[in-house]
Amino acid sequence: MTETKQTSTTKTDRRPDCVTEIRMGNSVLTVSGFFKQGATDTAADKMMKVLEAEAAAGHTPPFSA
Repeated sequence: MTETKQTSTTKTDRRPDCVTEIRMGNSVLTVSGFFKQGATDTAADKMMKVLEAEAAAGHTPPFSA
């Protein structure tokens, strides 16, 4: 089996804000995330925007509690 390593050509001087590793069988997928520098929105603010957009579009959950 041949291993293929994919890397980004973009170089940065800062460390990632979050790193997630997902294991699938014998493979490991590593995802590094960067947040926009100088951003003022919190995760809660972003989720509220998503919920407001879904409510405006008329989406309903697939089940009711």
